Amino acid sequence: MREMPALVGTGGDPMSETDLKQQLVERFREVNGAHPMTDADDAYVSAQFVVLEELCAAHGRDADAVRQMMLGQCLPLPGYLRSDGAEMVPADLFALADEAGGVERLEAWFTAHWADPVTGRAEWNAYLSGQYVCLHSVTPAAIQRKDYLTTAISAAANEPDAGSAQWSERLHASVDELDTLEPAFTAYDRLRFDGPTSRDTCIDAVRARFPHP
Repeated sequence: MREMPALVGTGGDPMSETDLKQQLVERFREVNGAHPMTDADDAYVSAQFVVLEELCAAHGRDADAVRQMMLGQCLPLPGYLRSDGAEMVPADLFALADEAGGVERLEAWFTAHWADPVTGRAEWNAYLSGQYVCLHSVTPAAIQRKDYLTTAISAAANEPDAGSAQWSERLHASVDELDTLEPAFTAYDRLRFDGPTSRDTCIDAVRARFPHP
């Protein structure tokens, strides 16, 4: 269990909301880089995510306490910072912790979904980064299924029966399933990930290259 000490300012007093928000902004930019959000990015994020304070109010949680959990690596960072500074998080941010039996049990519960502890730890760190914006719902099962599908789709062109009707059906079934798991992404994502997204490479590009008969 990871302990969560109270964060304090330089004077020894509990940190103000402004201090916590600024620390979270700085941590977010360490992970994602300092990239601008356009009006289109803001519109996309507002449609897909919710403001942290609003989600906390709806669930009876204290936003500062949640920020401390994010900074303490017990909950994932926001998925986006809107251009007005709003910390944007998924609507189901607290769902996994609730399923695990509490934030203090989340890490052990999450990593136990992978047989290999090293892989489980890597996925936990990826989850904490807040960068799993590639899934509508971030769960261990969805992460594993996305990994399986993207691997299968990327390797499909090298299969022995590539180009056959049966191969095409398999390929497009995988692409269609991945399509249901992933959102559309936005231009900001291609900046912070320094290139195309998995939707670009494993859905849109594959459908263009191998049209469904």
